[in-house]
Amino acid sequence: MSAPLLQVRGLTRRFGGLVAVSDLDVDLGRGEILALIGPNGAGKTTTFNLIAGVDRPTSGTIVFDGRDISRQPAHARAALGLTRTFQHNMPFAGMSLTDNILVGRHARFTGGLVDVILGARRLREQESAARRKADELIEFTGLGARVDADVSTLSFGEGRLLEVARALVSDPRAILLDEPAAGLTGAEVARLARIIADIAARGIAVLLIDHDMRFVLPLAHRAIVLKFGEKIADGPPRDIVNDPAVIAAYLGNSAGAAHA
Repeated sequence: MSAPLLQVRGLTRRFGGLVAVSDLDVDLGRGEILALIGPNGAGKTTTFNLIAGVDRPTSGTIVFDGRDISRQPAHARAALGLTRTFQHNMPFAGMSLTDNILVGRHARFTGGLVDVILGARRLREQESAARRKADELIEFTGLGARVDADVSTLSFGEGRLLEVARALVSDPRAILLDEPAAGLTGAEVARLARIIADIAARGIAVLLIDHDMRFVLPLAHRAIVLKFGEKIADGPPRDIVNDPAVIAAYLGNSAGAAHA
């Protein structure tokens, strides 16, 4: 059995006397969809920030594809193939949809200042390949009809898909999705679920946070439940929703609805 792509061991983050994440272990395999769930204040976003490199752990290790990245900055992790989306849409006004997506490709470009000044062939080839990749992702995310639109006119749901495309354009091996379904309509949530399933089918590992149990549990292969920064459950969604303690403490009626 191959080792997990992402291995988190003993991850802890303290803010003064507050322990936001405590001794957390997480494994994420290639092509796996893992949901990180729990109520507000459970430590989900802090965990994401630690894995993505936005914040540094007080203790513990984060290993990605056999390499310890615990102290590496976010851009170095992105260059290794670990990328993320954010809770809020962040389109760059005045730039085309394609160029907005290409912002996420910067970690994959190689070449120095001399290459840029001279317009080196290598850079031209990289840019051409990147634009082909962006075009493919526009179709993959269903944004083809909006390719010529001003990004400021995108609906909220389309903006979420832009964020996903921007994360995918760097050819990641793992993608962290921070509440991707928040604020979406039922039809948009169903569309996003299909896209995430397709991402995993491409062999890309997916770690996602979301409060919508109807969205998360049917989609995820496995779920981890946090309580005050500690892991209280880890397993297939069917086992999670049948755990009386988890249902009572975190999922409530939503769990029953999702299970039904």
